[in-house]
Amino acid sequence: MAKRAVPQENTGINTGIQQSNDPYPEATAESLDLEDSHQQGPSSSCMTTKELQQHWGAAKHRLKPVKLLFEIPSARTIAQHLSKYVVYQIVLIRSGSYDSKRVSVERRYSDFVHLHQQLLEDFSEELEEVILPRKLLTGNFNPETIWERRLALRDYLAQLYAVRCVRHSRHFLDFFTEPEQRRAHRLLRAGQFGPAVALLETVLEFQEKMGGWQSPVLLVPTLCALTVCQRDLEEPESAFTMGQRALPTVRRYGLKRYRGPLLEMMVDLGYQLGRPVAQLQEELVQVRDAERGLVSFRSLKELVVQEFT
Repeated sequence: MAKRAVPQENTGINTGIQQSNDPYPEATAESLDLEDSHQQGPSSSCMTTKELQQHWGAAKHRLKPVKLLFEIPSARTIAQHLSKYVVYQIVLIRSGSYDSKRVSVERRYSDFVHLHQQLLEDFSEELEEVILPRKLLTGNFNPETIWERRLALRDYLAQLYAVRCVRHSRHFLDFFTEPEQRRAHRLLRAGQFGPAVALLETVLEFQEKMGGWQSPVLLVPTLCALTVCQRDLEEPESAFTMGQRALPTVRRYGLKRYRGPLLEMMVDLGYQLGRPVAQLQEELVQVRDAERGLVSFRSLKELVVQEFT
């Protein structure tokens, strides 16, 4: 029986893949409490001038040809008491527009194996032609072997990204962001806000490069966590800026569990900075009145610390 051909986009190179204009399907009501009536975005009549500017800016961005380039420029060997392994530095570059920010994460070969197993559960037919570089029994720490594996894993990521359903899957995005998100939230819960901010900024960069401008709801939890950390670091200006980035999306897509807590923090920060907050206060009162008796009120910090527990 002949294998079904896997549709991939012809890019001409292995590490630069033309990106689809479709949003991530995982950015749904089930994952972030969206209201179905807001899935397609709001009408212009319920948007402020600033939100309209952001909306049309994002729309223009979607029309630009965007490619993601995966590079694994280096690897290092880590020797611990009972184990020794290699970690590979993964760099993601967005072309089609000037990308000045170099952002990277490190992953072990076992992380690639875990990703491949997850993807095969959902996309076994689509991945018939995509092969994960095989595991070696010996010579794993040989410099030549590490060099060859760096190239093979780079090409593997590009091949995954060429499969439309894979690049839109939550497993693929989580491979680049979830370990850092979990470490950041552990640090946040421990009160180590500085190191948490550094990790969250890396997560945010990856999310934006991998399609956050298409599916902005994916950025909201990270932006809210950054708002909390920077407020507790006594950096109200930075915290207010992060909150301003999150609030239009929270409004636009009906993210109810974030709206009240975020508005409450924005009002407090606005008072601290001497910003006009009357409109935010009025909106907060309306939200709280609508929620009264339905949900228990939580602060944004209480909401954030419960993530990734």
